[in-house]
Amino acid sequence: MRIEQLEYIAAVTQHGSLRRASEQLHVSQPALSEAVSKLERELGVTLLDRRRSGARISRQGRDLLQNMVEVLEAVDRLKVAAGDQHTSSRVVRIGTVNAATATVLVPAVRAFQAAVPGGTVEILNIQQADIHQSLLEGSLDLGLVNVLAGDDRSPELASSDLLHGRPVVVLPAGHPLAEHDEVTPKQLSGERFVAMRSGYLMHRFVHRLLGSEMPTVCHTTDGAEMGKLMVAEGLGLTVLPDYSVLGDPLERSGLITTRPIAGDRTSVTLVLQHRRAGHVPAAVRELQLALVSQARRAAA
Repeated sequence: MRIEQLEYIAAVTQHGSLRRASEQLHVSQPALSEAVSKLERELGVTLLDRRRSGARISRQGRDLLQNMVEVLEAVDRLKVAAGDQHTSSRVVRIGTVNAATATVLVPAVRAFQAAVPGGTVEILNIQQADIHQSLLEGSLDLGLVNVLAGDDRSPELASSDLLHGRPVVVLPAGHPLAEHDEVTPKQLSGERFVAMRSGYLMHRFVHRLLGSEMPTVCHTTDGAEMGKLMVAEGLGLTVLPDYSVLGDPLERSGLITTRPIAGDRTSVTLVLQHRRAGHVPAAVRELQLALVSQARRAAA
């Protein structure tokens, strides 16, 4: 067994294919594939599920992934202790549904940057189910998702509540409904609407709220950031957790505003998810702490 074989497995897990992993590592794909196959034969397990669409870590590989990560982290610590200035910086990958981007995520990345000068953060805007699967497979380190009160949480993942809020109507500041203290579902159903695509929590909430009274004109988009921009440009109204709007640059500049939904008392929570593991890499732990700290500031 060689250290680079473990690095190859980690790279394939992170990038989702042998080709992309070989490009990132500057190793030929056949050489990388053969090195992984040799490790599989040595361990007597199948570490990767190879498919036409790419390679993903197998269930057996997932069970061994934490041990491999710990070995690589130990090697990095040894190199640092020996004064190796060329040790690759740790990339922390976080998946998000674009929740509390301006108030929590971006300030946390800024704090992480100050605390870990050699570390980098890769942010992926993806749907909740994809975040869950990627965390289990090890291609993500952390996930930021929204959870409604009463929703089941995966026992396979550890989770920490960061912010509690409520769904609100997001509308242009000059919209006639902005003159009201709250917006009723009937008023909302009569407006042009910007809906989150199926797979996002707010898609499920809005369909539960409005039922058969969904607006006739209804655009769809991925994630809160594009939704807020479309609202600011007058393409329709949308519904998002309040913590994804308050403090946003568009809200601070007066281009968009929010109103409560009349008669609705739904609670929504911003949750930080990660794999259950005894050992957490230092860089991942630092970003976790930054996210928790920034969420406390935002709540205050």
